[in-house]
Formats: sequence, C-alpha cells, structure tokens
Amino acid sequence: MRYLIIALAVSLAGCVGNPVYRQSGEPHTVVTIDQARYLGLWHEQARLPNSFERDCVYVTAEYGARDDGRISVTNRCVNEEGRSRDAVGQARFVGAPGEGKLEVSFFGPFWGDYWVLERADDYAWSIVGEPQGRFLWVLTRAETITPAQRVDFERRISALGYRPSDLIWRE
Repeated sequence: MRYLIIALAVSLAGCVGNPVYRQSGEPHTVVTIDQARYLGLWHEQARLPNSFERDCVYVTAEYGARDDGRISVTNRCVNEEGRSRDAVGQARFVGAPGEGKLEVSFFGPFWGDYWVLERADDYAWSIVGEPQGRFLWVLTRAETITPAQRVDFERRISALGYRPSDLIWRE
C-alpha cells in the first residue's frame, strides 16, 4: 500500500507543472469524429510547451483500432540528433457517442483528456486540447504545412482562446 501511495503522489506531482495557456473562459467546443476516419498517422505541426515533448523536433501520433473498442496510441518523438523514442498508450471515448472527447493513458490507470476541438471535414487536420487549456496540438495528415496554412491555424487557435505565439511550431 505504501508503494501505491508513493507512486500516486509522484504521478500527481508530475501533473502540476503545466501552466494554463488558454485566455478564454468560454467552454471548449468539441467536434464529432468518425473513429475510423480519425485513425492513422498524424504529424504534429505545433504544440504548447510540455515536459514530455521537451526535446522533440519532430513528432508523430499514430492511432489504431483495438479489439476491445479502444484506440491504440503510439507517439514518436525525434530529437535534434535524430534519435527517436516512442510512448505507447491507449485512448477511449468519453461523453456522447461520436463526440470528440477522449481520454488517453500512457501510465496504467491514469487518464488525461484529449478533446478534438476542431477538425477538417476531410480529416486532413485537427486541433486537439483539453478543458483546462494546458495542452494544445495542431495535427495534420501531411508532413508539412504551407505558410498560408499556418496563418489559418493561428487564426483558428486564436478563436479557441489561445495565443499562437505560445506554441512551438515545427520548422
């Protein structure tokens, strides 16, 4: 029991450090998603700073269907030296059917919110966050984006209550 309490305390302490970046007090909107269309490989174009991607210069997220109805998650971080590390976890839907509210777990029984805040009709991109405004990611199917696409994402991020200048953009 003592080890369980220590593990829980260490895990909770790791969750405290992320600041709230969202400037709006309005509740997040969440779009509907078709799980089958959302699965596959995504390329991270931008993110709010976070401890688990501190040294990443290129990140991908790959989602797959699992037999138990959940989603497999593999996040790959590549650092400046070209070395990569993977974080493997799972996601589950929460909320109304088809609603873009998911929870993701990489650490056993600990789950974090993963909300699809906005997405393209053709699933070419999505903007993902969580209700407190501590995390935000811009994901695309394409490996790179154009300057015009970045301007459009910055406009969308601003409308969601974030400052685009707070994000780390992929170069």
